Amino acid sequence: MRSGTIALSVMLIAGIVAALAIGDVMVSPADLWRGLWTREGPGALTLWVIRGPRVVTAIAVGALLGLSGALLQSLLRNPLASPDLLGFNPGAGLAIIAATSFGIAWPAPLLAAGGGIAAAVVLVALTWRPGHSTSTLTLILVGLGVGFTAAALSSFLILALPASQALEAQRWLSGSLAARSWAQAGQVWALGAVLAVILATQVRSLKLMELGEDLAAGLGLRVERARWGLVMMAVLLAAAAVAAAGPVPFIALMAAPLGAALTGARTPAARLLAAAAAGAAICVLADLVARAAIPGVQLPVGVMTGILGAPYLLWRLSREMERGGL
Repeated sequence: MRSGTIALSVMLIAGIVAALAIGDVMVSPADLWRGLWTREGPGALTLWVIRGPRVVTAIAVGALLGLSGALLQSLLRNPLASPDLLGFNPGAGLAIIAATSFGIAWPAPLLAAGGGIAAAVVLVALTWRPGHSTSTLTLILVGLGVGFTAAALSSFLILALPASQALEAQRWLSGSLAARSWAQAGQVWALGAVLAVILATQVRSLKLMELGEDLAAGLGLRVERARWGLVMMAVLLAAAAVAAAGPVPFIALMAAPLGAALTGARTPAARLLAAAAAGAAICVLADLVARAAIPGVQLPVGVMTGILGAPYLLWRLSREMERGGL
């Protein structure tokens, strides 16, 4: 476990340094270090103006998505559970696109949270049957439908925007970290810190829920209240990430299994921390490849996470079919 934790930490730190150093203009780690302390030279310009805010935002976005995915996968006991497959991320994205189309100037995190919660409510309304439990597979399949519907509505609303605004909205909808400022980075970090503190108070509930509902209730947990609180937290974590970078796909799906595999984490708190670190590493590295793989072309980070995540999803589906889970 210790070697895996070190490996994950090294991967994250190396990814951050590489993301700061590599680009159209290469900057050495020595220049970055000098720029960090003197605020002079090419290292300072890269660190404090050009790439620093983008990388810092990527760390927070990846960590938030990793936490959201780990929470849902622990709660639903299914590695396919994630806010993008359940429709929460597309719902959050739709709310922001709709606000842009109708000229509503509300804060993006508030809009994203409203859209994510609305998608969750639609998902529950479509799957709830009185007196019957709903399988995780049903939730995921209906969630995919909710997500596709939200994405289609977003694309429709974009058609009504002016050309330049529509192009930017389409890029954001793909998941983009381009041109992020320190103000935006500070916003997502501040919001993420508040949510992380609240999540820390829910870890005990998550641990009891993993023992089974009957045993958890016997130990004094209000099961339904705890379940809905955890689902709401997963939605808000994902919405905070969407507000900062758009609905970046598949990070939430991949981060928890990667973090657990590398660190061997077993307890809920350790798995959440590992998922946050793995999500941050995936987001930083994916954004680096997206902007540096093709000289002169900066792809949205969501394109790269889609290229990475789609094969993983197919592999995960085949594993679940072999195990009889589908």
